[in-house]
Amino acid sequence: MKCLSVSQPFANLIISGKKTIELRKWNTNFRGEFLVHAPLKIRTEDCKRLKINHKLATGAIVGKAELYDVKKYNSKKEVNDDKQFHFAGKKFQDRTYGFMLKNFKAFRIPIPWKGQLGFFDVDLPKTKIKNKEIVSDIIDEEYRYQWIGHH
Repeated sequence: MKCLSVSQPFANLIISGKKTIELRKWNTNFRGEFLVHAPLKIRTEDCKRLKINHKLATGAIVGKAELYDVKKYNSKKEVNDDKQFHFAGKKFQDRTYGFMLKNFKAFRIPIPWKGQLGFFDVDLPKTKIKNKEIVSDIIDEEYRYQWIGHH
């Protein structure tokens, strides 16, 4: 499955459904469900600016979302007009693409994982569940407890 590293606090804002646009300097043809990875580094200035003072998971896959479209921004004004959807500060206004997101889900137990640049492939352990709807949910909760407890 595809995965994208997003710095905290933005990874948390995505999986909670508050951040519906992820700004990037690059475009992608990828569409569909992907995992949200929170790297080790936390953007402390953005936490202060957004008044986020609770503990944030890092170095782990924290949830998932679906990328359904990409919006091209042609001016800083267009980026500013969507600020309530992407929460970017002034130093990020040179970004030109907005990944449009929906169908957010936070994992109760983050899965420790090393991040990479861009979209990268993650091969999570297969579940024992045969129902495709549950399998599409990546790892069902009970199996995840078992897997973490034995590794």
